[in-house]
Amino acid sequence: MTSSDAAPARRRRLAISVRTRIVAAITAVAAIGLLAVGLSVYFVERQRILEQVDARLHDNLESARFIVGEGADGGSWDSSSTALAAVVQRMSPDDNTGAMGMVDGVITTVPGIQLDLDLQDEAAFARHADELLSGEAPVIATYAEDGSTWRYLAAPIVVEGSPEPAEVVFVLVYDLDAELAEINDSAVMFLWASAITLLVIAATGSIVATRLLRPLRQMRETAERITAQSLDERLPVEGNDDVAELSETMNDMLDRIDDALESQRQLLSDVGHELKTPITIVRGHLEVMDPADADDARQTRELAVDELERMGRLVQDLASAAALHGPSPVQLRHVDAADLVRQIARKAQGIEGAEVEVGPVAQSAALLDAARITQAMLQLAQNAVTHGGGRLEIGSRLTAESLELWVRDFGSGVPEDVKPLVFDRFHRGADTSARNGSGLGLHIVQVIARAHHGSVRVEDADGGGALFVLRVPAAPAQPPLHDISDDLVIPTRPPLPQVPDADASTDASTTPGGR
Repeated sequence: MTSSDAAPARRRRLAISVRTRIVAAITAVAAIGLLAVGLSVYFVERQRILEQVDARLHDNLESARFIVGEGADGGSWDSSSTALAAVVQRMSPDDNTGAMGMVDGVITTVPGIQLDLDLQDEAAFARHADELLSGEAPVIATYAEDGSTWRYLAAPIVVEGSPEPAEVVFVLVYDLDAELAEINDSAVMFLWASAITLLVIAATGSIVATRLLRPLRQMRETAERITAQSLDERLPVEGNDDVAELSETMNDMLDRIDDALESQRQLLSDVGHELKTPITIVRGHLEVMDPADADDARQTRELAVDELERMGRLVQDLASAAALHGPSPVQLRHVDAADLVRQIARKAQGIEGAEVEVGPVAQSAALLDAARITQAMLQLAQNAVTHGGGRLEIGSRLTAESLELWVRDFGSGVPEDVKPLVFDRFHRGADTSARNGSGLGLHIVQVIARAHHGSVRVEDADGGGALFVLRVPAAPAQPPLHDISDDLVIPTRPPLPQVPDADASTDASTTPGGR
């Protein structure tokens, strides 16, 4: 299965889309919130109703005591049964209540009006209440039998000097199921309203998620059409939100990938061109070489070794340039910039043919990779010797936001039309003395500068010659300066190989007009 076939297969395995997951998550959170609110309100209201029932039972107990204590027409009751009848008749009726009087667990008195709860035939309940009584203490308890849940008050009534029965019981009952039915009805209505609300939330979330995810779907479709052979298409940027910023970021990434692929293709083309010439030279001389002629064989061997060394330097320079594109191309440290420039000048004196002078040097600290900066400056010095005649000047200066290190030669300078090209990969100077180089030296200098978030440029020097300026950002520098003298070891550049004039015409890769 190819990579193009694998993507649809992966999508088919994803049975739940992002939109569905978003809507499900929003709906689930809303459902949990509504449930939490509903349960909280339900249980708080339920507890309030139960407490109200107990409060009413206590109020009725006090009323019964008041009636018994007041007596009949300001006097005392003639019997307990008369007092019980008065209490049962005078109780203010309430919703979902019932009242009765009983003697020894037998119902004897009921109200004269119809109440919501008729206790006349509740003999089992009467026996249950009578069993809980102990002495003259009233009882407030709960009865749950035969599918009923009642909260009741059982209060004994005793009148001194009363004939039998001397002790009677007043009972007031609240039907808890009926009391809680109202809140249960409200809970059912809340559940229906919550269900409708969740449906509205899900529908709204689906519409909003579809609109928000439409740009992402367009990105996916565009990305599927983009291949390594066709990177011209870009994602549409609509609006001014996070998705639009993502589209812009993706387009920037595609631009960088396009540039990288183009640079890779150009590199492969350039490397193929650069290697083709020495291979052609070696092959051509080997084909015409006379093995029996020792002098011809020796000359051919020297030429082949020379061309192989040139190919080796090309490969080495390519590896150096590639290393500067890695994750950590430079190791930044605080160094003394003035001391660094003076050491670079001393090292440059080891270049064959170099006459080095130290120009103005800025007294400053800098945050840079001393080894890489030395490598770049020595390459500029070698370039000055190769193209400028040998005499060169090295110095540095500070500007408002940067430190500039420069190398000046006293040659003929760089033509204006060549200045934009001197730092290009594989670009060589017009003079034949430079044609054995790899054409990567100044390009590596540019890569080192960019790794320091700086730049390199070439200018016309005052009085003639070329001025190459390596600019790096100025350091905010307070930490102790790093002693660079212990860890900078720059090997001496080997002399350029000499090629017989007879073979010069065969090097078709030399590019005139630059450095």
